[in-house]
Parts: sequence; structure tokens; C-alpha cells
Amino acid sequence: MRPSAHPQALRVQAALGDGFTVVEFDESTHTAQEAADAIGCQLAQIAKSILFRSAGGRPVLVIASGTNRVDEKKVKALLGEKIERASPDFVKEATGFEVGGVPPLGHANPCVIYLDDDLKVYPTLWAAGGTPNAVFEIGFAQLAKMSGAVVADIAKR
Repeated sequence: MRPSAHPQALRVQAALGDGFTVVEFDESTHTAQEAADAIGCQLAQIAKSILFRSAGGRPVLVIASGTNRVDEKKVKALLGEKIERASPDFVKEATGFEVGGVPPLGHANPCVIYLDDDLKVYPTLWAAGGTPNAVFEIGFAQLAKMSGAVVADIAKR
């Protein structure tokens, strides 16, 4: 693990500020399980970013615990319109990042953001840092504030 010098990770670093460090691994952190394995943390501590597209074309980012599946009906109810999984092209266009490296902040365009309230029990979370092998450590309250997310029950039970 070392500080990342990749341009995409540096964009995330700039959005986070000096109190955080985007780090990268030689191995992939593309999936929540790969990230947890590389970091050595619990899968549930991974704050994975999943982008949806609303019926009106808005990007909707859900930051979910690594162990949770997103209940799309709950997100639809929160948003007040239908959603669908975003295509890789839409993800890149909306956020400026590729699938597998989408961070919870620092996007190219504003997103509606929902944060999984199951994450609040962990003192430390890890989120994607702009590339498929970059991550950063953050607390729940900091993540909620810095991302501008609405904290909600979005997990499929």
C-alpha cells in the first residue's frame, strides 16, 4: 500500500483534502471483496459505490456496505422515480470515473447520493479512490457530510 499518484486518484485526493490519503495497491480493489482482502478489513466496512440512472436521466449514487445488496425499490421510493442500473458509459460520463473505481465524492457532475445506514456502526470505512486499485479510509459521519449523502435504509433484507 502506497499513496496513489494516478491522476484519477489525485482528483479524489483533492476533493478529500489534506486530512485523508488515497492509497493504492498492486492488487485490484475493483470489487468490495477484493478491496476488503487487500486492506485486511471486514467486507461490511467497504463503502461501495453503485450508480443508477433515474427515469429522468439523473445519476443516483448509492454508497452501500460491502455485504449489502441495494434494494432498488427502496431507492425508487426515496427518489420518487424509477431507477435502473447505469451503463459503464453513463457511469463514466456522470462521475468522470470508471466502474470499479467510482468514489463517493469528487464527481464530474452532481449526483443524488444515498448512504447505507448500516455503515454507521463501523468506526472506519474504506471507499474507492478513483481507480480499480485505489481506496481511502474515512469515518461514517465524515463520509455523509463530505459526500452530501442522504443517510437511508437502502439494503435488501
